[in-house]
Amino acid sequence: MSGVRPGTRHYTVVCSSCGTRYEDDGLLLDCTRRHEPAFLRAEYEGSGTQTREGSGLFRYASVLPVTRTFADVPGPVVHQAQRLGRRIGLDRLWVAFNGHWPERGAQLPTCTFKDLEAYTVLGRLPDSAPLLVIPSAGNTAAAFAWAATRHRVPCLLVVPAPAMERMRFPGPLGPCVRIVVLDGTATYSDAIACADLLARLPGHHAEGGSRNVGRRDGLGTVMLAAAEAIGRLPDTYVQAVGSGTGAIGAHEAAGRLRTAGEALPRLLMCQNLPFAPLYAAWQATGRAPAERELEPLARELTNRHPPFTIRGGVRDALVESRGDIRCTDNEAALAAIALYEEVEGIDIESGAGVALAALADAVRAGQVRHDELVLLNITGGGRARQAHDLTLVPAEPWLRIPWPGRDEGPGVVAEQVKRLLTNSSAVAEAAR
Repeated sequence: MSGVRPGTRHYTVVCSSCGTRYEDDGLLLDCTRRHEPAFLRAEYEGSGTQTREGSGLFRYASVLPVTRTFADVPGPVVHQAQRLGRRIGLDRLWVAFNGHWPERGAQLPTCTFKDLEAYTVLGRLPDSAPLLVIPSAGNTAAAFAWAATRHRVPCLLVVPAPAMERMRFPGPLGPCVRIVVLDGTATYSDAIACADLLARLPGHHAEGGSRNVGRRDGLGTVMLAAAEAIGRLPDTYVQAVGSGTGAIGAHEAAGRLRTAGEALPRLLMCQNLPFAPLYAAWQATGRAPAERELEPLARELTNRHPPFTIRGGVRDALVESRGDIRCTDNEAALAAIALYEEVEGIDIESGAGVALAALADAVRAGQVRHDELVLLNITGGGRARQAHDLTLVPAEPWLRIPWPGRDEGPGVVAEQVKRLLTNSSAVAEAAR
C-alpha cells in the first residue's frame, strides 16, 4: 500500500453496548463479549477536530480511524444553495455536494460519497491485510474498485448485474481488483448473502459494511466539512438512506463536534417507495419489504437488512437526534432531479433526488420550518458531467455467475462461487 504513515493509532475502538475498549487491528468489526448486537465506535485522542493544512478527505485525519493517509483524495464540497432553497421554501439551505463538479471544486473520482468511506477503510487496514470481500449495489463497489486500484489493495467485489452500469473509471482497474457479477434476477441482498459466504474462505475477510468504523467515520466527514463551512452544526441533516450508514456517520461526527448545550442536528432520512424497509421499521408497521428490489428508481437504497435495531444503529440515531424517516416515490424523485439540474446546473444521482424530493415534501408539510438551517447531502452527482469531461474505461467482470432464480436461494450460487474460487489458485494471491 502507498501513503503517509503518521505512526501509532490515535484512537480507541469502544463497544456501544458494554463499553469494552479495544486497541484496533484495522479489521475488528464486532465486540467479542456476549450481549446484544452493537456497533463499535472510534474514540479519538484530544478534543474537537484538528484539521490539517490543505483540502480533501484526509484534512480530517485526526478524527478518522486510519494509520495511513493517501495523497490527493478529494472530500465533500459544501456551499449555500439560496436559489434551490427558495424553490422549495427554505431560507437557509446548504448542500454538501459529493461528486464531479469542477466549477465547485468537487472531484470525487466515482461521483458519490462512497469514495469517502473507501479511502478511510483502506487507510485503516493493517499491513499484509487479507483479501477484502465487499458486496455492493453499485456505488460502493465503484469506490472501492478505484481506490484499491490506485493503492494496490486486493479486494473482491460481489455485485448484481445492473451494478456494472456504474463500473466506468478514469483508467483501467488493477489486477488486485476482482469483480464477481451475479447475473439474471440477482439483487443487492443476493450479493450480500454470497459475499458473506465468500468472506469465510481462507485469506478472505468481510469488509463489514456499517459495522466498519472506517466506513461510518469516512462518511461522517460530510458533517465535519459542513460545520467548518457554515461555522456551526446544522439544525437538520437530510440524506437518502439504504442501510443508513452515512446518516449514522454524520450523527456520530456531530456528537464529537457539538459544544456543551448545543443540540444534535435532527436526522431526516429518506427512502424510495415502494422499497422502504427502514421507514416500515421506524413506523412499526410490520410491513414486509417489497418483493422486487429493482422497482425503486434508486437501486442503491435497496438494503433488505439495514442496521435498525443494533445498538448505535439507525433507531438509536433517530431517537437521539429527534429525527424521522420520510418516503418519496419515483415520480417525485425524477422531478427533484430535474429541478436540481435546472437550478444548479449539474446532474445528480437518483438517491440525491429522493432526498431533495422528501425534503421539499417535509417543508410543505411543516415538518421542516422555512427558517431552519438545513444541510442536504447530495450523495452523488455529476456522473453525466464526468462522462463528458473524461474518457471513462468500462470494467470487465472477473467472473460472471448465472443466477438460477430466487426459488433456489442465494446460498446455492454462493456455494458455486466458493467452489470455483477454491478450485482455482488462491484468489488472495492472484489479486496481489
